[in-house]
Amino acid sequence: MILYDSLTPQDLGIAGNGKVHRNLPVTRLFEIALDRREGVLTDTGALNVNTGKYTGRSPNDKFFVDTPAVHDDIAWGSVNRPISKEKYDLIKGKMLAYLQNRELFVFDGYGGADPAYTRRFRIINEMASQSLFMHQMLIRLKPGELKNFVPDFNLYVAPGFQCNPEQDGTNSEAAILVNLEEKEVLIAGSQYSGEIKKSVFTIMNYELPKAGILSMHCSANLGKDGDTAVFFGLSGTGKTTLSADPDRGLIGDDEHGWSDKGVFNIEGGYYAKCIGLKEEQEPEIFRAIRFGSLLENVVLDEKGHADYEDGSLTENTRATYPVDYIPSAVIPGVGGIPSTVIFLTADAFGVLPPISRLDKNTAMYHFVSGYTSKLAGTERGITKPVTTFSTLFGEPFFPLRASVYAEMLGKKLDETGANVFLVNTGWCGGRAGTVPRLKLKFTRAMVSAAIKGELNDVDYIHDPIFNLDIPASVPGVPSKLLVPRNMWHDEDDYEETAHELAREFKENFDKKYPDMPEYIRAAGPQG
Repeated sequence: MILYDSLTPQDLGIAGNGKVHRNLPVTRLFEIALDRREGVLTDTGALNVNTGKYTGRSPNDKFFVDTPAVHDDIAWGSVNRPISKEKYDLIKGKMLAYLQNRELFVFDGYGGADPAYTRRFRIINEMASQSLFMHQMLIRLKPGELKNFVPDFNLYVAPGFQCNPEQDGTNSEAAILVNLEEKEVLIAGSQYSGEIKKSVFTIMNYELPKAGILSMHCSANLGKDGDTAVFFGLSGTGKTTLSADPDRGLIGDDEHGWSDKGVFNIEGGYYAKCIGLKEEQEPEIFRAIRFGSLLENVVLDEKGHADYEDGSLTENTRATYPVDYIPSAVIPGVGGIPSTVIFLTADAFGVLPPISRLDKNTAMYHFVSGYTSKLAGTERGITKPVTTFSTLFGEPFFPLRASVYAEMLGKKLDETGANVFLVNTGWCGGRAGTVPRLKLKFTRAMVSAAIKGELNDVDYIHDPIFNLDIPASVPGVPSKLLVPRNMWHDEDDYEETAHELAREFKENFDKKYPDMPEYIRAAGPQG
């Protein structure tokens, strides 16, 4: 059944007589995007677009509208920047004027696969390709639901509209402005569609905790016996790759809520990094890139064949496709209460264990710290791994104070007894650039052992510098690989490097969380 229906510009708060397309089917969005030369077809039938200057998120251009209704909720600082209501209204007025008489594309869809916690989103785009992106990314309406659809939130997306920093109070021509009180988002000046996706996530990270739900930057999958595992981690640390296990059902790859009933996917699609993508290593993702999928900034040859090794436009090449393109997808995206929690990090120092077990306090410490090495291309200007501590493994997307989410996680661990592991998917035995990255087959074996409970009764080795417990053995993994000290050629170099990273952990924690309880602080690195 066709879902699209008519809207006028005035229905969207926009003057003029522009044509409005609502919930067009994928085939029609492809046709329009190709006619408008927004992208080109690949040899597999996917649409490939070049997003121009912005090939990743632009965190310095994101602002929250500071109003009395939300002021005390927001964790203001260098991540959650305020902008006045007056400046917001000025920019909104100019953006809506820009959109007058333009052809517009509207997608109405859901965030949150559990009906009890669903939010309704309306995405208003000036580009058919971005409407296609959100069609595949959000949860799609069922037949008959469009007629009575009333959005909870409106997102206006205009890549062609550029802000004037001097007049508008922004940092550049691009801006992502989140107005939680009026339930709106403005996205200007950037064609990178990840900004839309993460704006929806930001809203859900504000809304869900107020309903008693832990919102999480994680992937999740489901075993044949109903056991659920969640994987926290920043982009590029392996959430998508490790959760796409052919032996387990995939609940979702990036954004979830954890209620008293279990885990549910916030999205209806996937947004996978595809730099270096190989069919033999990630067959489900590779085969999902077909008609209906959208690629961003992938280099094609003259025959339309994607070169996933080519990062000349950006290392942050991306593929978007709906959940049902993955054969193992769980539909709807709902699972049980997690029995295993995995924190993923990509350690560029090469000193964190490939896997270690965490107790509740250590889990709270690492959840709040959110250490990884930010990988090339994930954000503008990042060209090599950079040490970062991203609160909750997703600091740019969480508007509330870190303690809100951390306390909710601690409560969940107390209630469920879930096992927690820290998994290093980065380097071991030397700094990045001096040794190869850890082999994916070994990481998969460690994760599999953790989920199956095969690490519950093995001996553990305590790492005194990082205050971590390392399993002495993991099926299918060389024991030497498990202890970083054993992998370094120069023990003095290892000691110096490990203590350097431990100091960075402590300095970050002292700076960002001075009021955190001592029992959590004491669970961190001691070196």
